[in-house]
Amino acid sequence: MISYLEGQVRRMPGDGPVMVLMTSGGVGYEITLPTFVHHGLQQGGVTEGDTIGLEIYYHVTDRQPKPVLVGFQDTKQKTFFERLIGVEGVGPAKAAAALIFPVADIARAIEDEDVTLLRRMPGIGDRAAQKIVAALRGKVTDWAMDATGTSETAPVKSAQVDPKDAVIQEGVDILVGLGHRPNDAKVAISKALESEPELADDIEALIRQVFRTLTSVA
Repeated sequence: MISYLEGQVRRMPGDGPVMVLMTSGGVGYEITLPTFVHHGLQQGGVTEGDTIGLEIYYHVTDRQPKPVLVGFQDTKQKTFFERLIGVEGVGPAKAAAALIFPVADIARAIEDEDVTLLRRMPGIGDRAAQKIVAALRGKVTDWAMDATGTSETAPVKSAQVDPKDAVIQEGVDILVGLGHRPNDAKVAISKALESEPELADDIEALIRQVFRTLTSVA
């Protein structure tokens, strides 16, 4: 079973979740990256040709004989993923597609019983969100602490972010998780906010409006 891979990034689409990593032995592995991992690598400046290491969750079953490799930046992210797929009805494919927010944000939502945020994750409806909270509340506090800045791995506090920019980025993350291109999502969200500024206060209404626009264009 593969649990870790290190090699050169052979292919890393800017708008797609699948990376091809070439090891020193000349073998290329196709790795699925949850959206938050993909964004984290991009923000870290990782591009094609760079050498990186990834923690790997390896999944194969009789029904799905083709191995699926899901990549993470560290073991803490991978362990959270393993806990998430332990929830009834949340398998590896669904979990990988659903993780559009940072692990710390999702863990905090679980601990706070914030099903609204969980429902924003692709493929996670109200029932699934309730199951996730029921199964994991009290078991993901280590990850939730990262969001409050009280753990060693908490991110350094950065300069204040424009609220509008934060809304746009959150909307882009959601739409990318639903299969749309980042640039298309950003343009559509910006246009929607220009015509209806009040949507900035209701991210769900904003996403519904933009999703209808992108779908009609497609």
